[in-house]
Formats: sequence, structure tokens, C-alpha cells
Amino acid sequence: MAKATTVFFCQNCGAQSPKWIGRCPSCGEWNTYVEEVIKKETSRESSMGEFKSKKKNSPTNIDKITAGKEIRIDTGTPELNRVLGGGMVPGSLVLIGGEPGIGKSTLMLQVALRFENKKVLYVTGEESDQQIKMRADRIGYGNPDCMILTETNTQNIFSFLEKLDPDILVIDSIQALYTDRIDSSPGSISQIRECAAELQRYAKLTDTPVILIGHITKDGMLAGPKVLEHMVDTVLQFEGDRHYEFRILRSMKNRYGSTSELGIFEMTGKGLREIHNPSEILISQRDEAVSGVAVAATIEGQRPMLVETQALVGSAAYGTPQRSATGFDAKRLNMLLAVLEKRAGFRLGVKDVFLNIAGGIRVDDPAIDLAIISSVMSSNADIPIPQQYCFTGEVGLSGEIRAVNRIEQRVAEADKLGFEKVFVSAYAKKSLVPKKYNAEIIFVRKIEDLIMALFG
Repeated sequence: MAKATTVFFCQNCGAQSPKWIGRCPSCGEWNTYVEEVIKKETSRESSMGEFKSKKKNSPTNIDKITAGKEIRIDTGTPELNRVLGGGMVPGSLVLIGGEPGIGKSTLMLQVALRFENKKVLYVTGEESDQQIKMRADRIGYGNPDCMILTETNTQNIFSFLEKLDPDILVIDSIQALYTDRIDSSPGSISQIRECAAELQRYAKLTDTPVILIGHITKDGMLAGPKVLEHMVDTVLQFEGDRHYEFRILRSMKNRYGSTSELGIFEMTGKGLREIHNPSEILISQRDEAVSGVAVAATIEGQRPMLVETQALVGSAAYGTPQRSATGFDAKRLNMLLAVLEKRAGFRLGVKDVFLNIAGGIRVDDPAIDLAIISSVMSSNADIPIPQQYCFTGEVGLSGEIRAVNRIEQRVAEADKLGFEKVFVSAYAKKSLVPKKYNAEIIFVRKIEDLIMALFG
């Protein structure tokens, strides 16, 4: 008979303790230990069945290892391929998380239905076959080899995997699975860790890509132990507002590609539509110019994008000025306001300043500094900036406009969309050939130069 023992696990890092302790000695967090009941099996038989490894492992000298071109599996979704680094790697474990109702299941079912000449097994523990069929009919499917399995027990899942031998495995969701080897409820720390470990062993042994859908907590972190993010090869975050149609797929960790790539989708009645040119949707079209709006040229991964920065400056009605930033770092906004007050003489210390990056995206690129201070000055003076002006440049503490990397791609994107003037740092002259572009390149060295060029 199996022997049950009680242990305590840290919800943050997964450390184990025989008794409850207030502070975790591994990660230093307080009150993160929870009690779990573990049933240890007497036999050493694995719950995965008789899966045989497709690789023969042996110690090899690093000089004798040939670095061949890695194999990538096309997902049929170019935006997902971009975020993954060119496609899925055989044997990789991908974890995608996001808020409830954001579209994780819709995205993964859509991907499963778009694989060409691949046998896909979609395992769901949260929906019935009929619900999946209704969604598939709405999305439209073209992969006849996509199979649906409603199961939560990993032992039963592995028995089906042994019979079907799929090329791709999708799990919706990891929190719904449980294994008989652990005597605790589904979704608990020990269950999530053990189920993920079994799926990881299956992926590595059979070279089958596995996609896990994961829930997140109210703090926006992936639910379960932190060790879950260390076990997987790729962590993707699906972001967006349920009240708006745009969704952003962001890479938080990727062992096979860059973590700076971004995929943009639009939620429609027929599923998620890919946005191949995000600059056109992130810039609003107006009949007349308004103050406090400036367009910035930024880069996410390998993709240049134009985003719209909106600023509102007004007198502080309640004594203490408010500083609010949506989609941008609030501390950096305070720094830019201090530079404007110190170097350009703008009296912003007694005014409320609100900043918004249009489209619901978050931008960390310092190249939008020039657009932000332009929109703030425009709103403060209530003078509109012409709609065909674009800005790209970093602002230093001394008020100088610093050059940014890959300036050619930024200017080319603005030129392609028909902008007439592009404001860049004067220190980027060596990297640009103004004659190549239809747009006029305006070089500015300090904030004073920008003020003169915009407002005279």
C-alpha cells in the first residue's frame, strides 16, 4: 500500500520543507508555504508507459559536436512563428499564460487547426467536445488530423499518446491535470510540478513539441510554482484588454530565440486575425490636428512600429500634481518632466500630466522619449503637432537628444507610411542618407532645437 506523507512547498520557488516555516530560506519570501499530501509509490514504474527515447545520449567532446541548422516546425501562424523565433522546435515545452477570457484557448485551437500535414492532439480538461467543436466551426478548420481529447488524468493521457503518437500535443490547461502519483487536488503546487515534469520527460524522449496553457494569478504571474517557468523552454504572455479587440503575444523566456519579439492579433467573431502591419492600427486617423499627440518610431524585436503618444497637461485642481502613465514607465515620465522643467524652462511642477500609449500596448524603448516630450509640450502650449511629423530619439538628463540604434529601419517605416518630417538626433547623421527617403529628416541636438523646429 502506498504511504502518504505531508510536506510543505513554497508557492514562489517550489522549495520543500517537512514543517511550516514563515520565511522561505531559498527565495526569502514570507508566508508562501502550503501543505501538500504526497503519496509515494512502492514501485518504480513510470506513469508514462513505454516511451523510448529517439536519441542515443553519450558523453561527446564539444569539438566533435556539429552545429547543424536547427529544425523548426511551421505553426501556420506567422505571428506565433515570429515570437517563437521561427517556429516550434521538436521536443520543446512551451507555456502560454494570460488572463481569463483573453483568448488563450482560441489561439491554441486555431494553431492546432492550422498545422499542415501534422497529427495534433488537443487535450482539454476545462471544456467538452461539443464546446470545442462549436469554437472550431466558428474559427474554420483545415487540418483533418486534429484530434480532441477531454481528459485530466495524465496516466490516461499517456496511454492515448502511446497509441496515437501525435506530432504536436496541446494541453488546456496544466492546472486542470492531475496524476495518481501525487495525493493532492488538481491545481496544487505539487500536482502542477509533477504533471509538468511528466510532460517534459515525454517531450524530450519523443521529440514531440508540447504546448501548455497556464492560468495566471491576480498579480499577473503564472499560477503554480516558480519552478514551472524554469522547467519549460519558452514562456509566452498573452496580453490585452477584453473590452478591446487587440491582443499582444509577448515572449518572456525563449531558449531558442529572442525574448524581444512581439505578435499582434485582433479578436474577431471568427477567431484571432493576425496584424501584419501594426503601425496602421496603432496610429489613429483624425480629420483635424489636436494638441498633445505625437507619433514615435519604435522597434520591438526585429519589427519597426509607429506608435501614438498622447499627453494631457492641466492645472493641478487638488493641490498635489498627478503623474499618470499608461503603457509607459511612470518613473521615466517623471525624469523627462524634470528635464523639461530644468533645461527648457517649462513650469510643469504645478500641473497634472497624464500620458497614454495608444492601442493598449506597452513600450519600453527609450527612442520614444522625443515623442513624449513633444506631446507634453504640445499639450502644455495647446498647439497641435502636424499629423505628418514623426519622432525618434532618446532624451538625456542634460537635455541632449541621443541617437538610437537601427535608425535606418525606423526612418524607413515612417517614410513608408507617408510621413513628411522625421525628427532624429543630430548624432545619427553618420548612419543616415537623407536622399534615400521622401520624408525630410530634421536633425535636433538639444531640446531647444526641437522647440524651435516645432513651435518657432
